[in-house]
Amino acid sequence: MNSIETVAKNIRLEVMQYAFFHLFPVAVAGIAMIMDIRTAKVDNGWIVFSMSVGLFVCIWQKNITGIGFFIMGSVMPLFLMILFAFGMIGAGDIKLFCALGGIMGCESIIKCIFISFLTGAGISAALLIFNHNFCERILYFIEYVKCTVSTGKISSYRRKSIAAPENFHFTIPVFISVLLYAGGIY
Repeated sequence: MNSIETVAKNIRLEVMQYAFFHLFPVAVAGIAMIMDIRTAKVDNGWIVFSMSVGLFVCIWQKNITGIGFFIMGSVMPLFLMILFAFGMIGAGDIKLFCALGGIMGCESIIKCIFISFLTGAGISAALLIFNHNFCERILYFIEYVKCTVSTGKISSYRRKSIAAPENFHFTIPVFISVLLYAGGIY
């Protein structure tokens, strides 16, 4: 094999790695977002498929170290379970972060989660301003904290009586965060 063929092979490998580790997360998050918007849930089959493909490609591209890369990235988002216990985030969102973490890696999924929450906060602020109910929601939050502290019982933060758009699909800020990742912002 001459040097030109070697260079061409290396370029193909780099393109494949970039396509998988940057563009596949966009597909995973994008399809999950569409599912969430249409059915208000992210299908477990999609999560399992995404994680399976992620594990396979991590092993293929990184050999045995790919297993550790995948596991560390997939396990990291489980700290969000505390927010799930309070009803502040859905199980599908956590599973989506786990699938993305296996592909993106531990460091990148932490950044993805952080940027997702910042993006979600921006969307929430815009909705509160647009709907003119900022004070109502702040008072609800204060009352929730008081009730939780005084009773010592954790109850769901989300009120079922609240209609959209106050309860928006968190997969939207996750998708935006993954787009920023694919674009090289972080």
